[in-house]
Amino acid sequence: MTDENKNAYQTEAEETQIQQTEDAAGEQADAAPEGQQAEPDPVELLKAENADLKDKFLRLAAEMDNLRRRTERDVKDAKAYAVTAFARDMLSVADNLRRALDAIPAEARAGGDVGFNALIEGVEMTERAMLVALERHGVRKIEAAGQKFDPNFHQAMFEVPNPEVPANTVVQVVQEGYQIGDRVLRPAMVGVAKGGPKAEAQSGAAETAS
Repeated sequence: MTDENKNAYQTEAEETQIQQTEDAAGEQADAAPEGQQAEPDPVELLKAENADLKDKFLRLAAEMDNLRRRTERDVKDAKAYAVTAFARDMLSVADNLRRALDAIPAEARAGGDVGFNALIEGVEMTERAMLVALERHGVRKIEAAGQKFDPNFHQAMFEVPNPEVPANTVVQVVQEGYQIGDRVLRPAMVGVAKGGPKAEAQSGAAETAS
């Protein structure tokens, strides 16, 4: 065999070996399951799990903080308004004492004997003591006379024609109103003026004059 034929034979053998290697690789690739992917990185999995746990912890902490605030507010309201029903009943008693005192004619007060006047004074002292006790528990009188009518605190019973007083001004209090904390225990029953100038117009005229 000549050298030229020998070299050609070796080249052909090498090409055949290369082709067999490529065919074997192709067969292995075809034999692998479709859709098979490389295994995920454990470090990345741990990072994702840590981020998820951190998010859950922050959400739980926020929910616990909101729950704590609601509980504190509920406890505070319970303390402030626990006597609401009792205070409303006591106001009815105070109203009856006031009606009894108002029903006494002025002449009877002036011409009454010592015992009668002592009785009147005792009823007045009882009324004052009751209102002072209620005030210690957060019950306050609503100042209505001379104020602009406010449906949140006043209940209009009638209108009083009075051109000298700004319209919607409280000019008479039929029954005192009270509030406990920031809540109205009962509105003041009042009479309001009508026929007078609007409060805004009156204040504007005063500013112009000044």
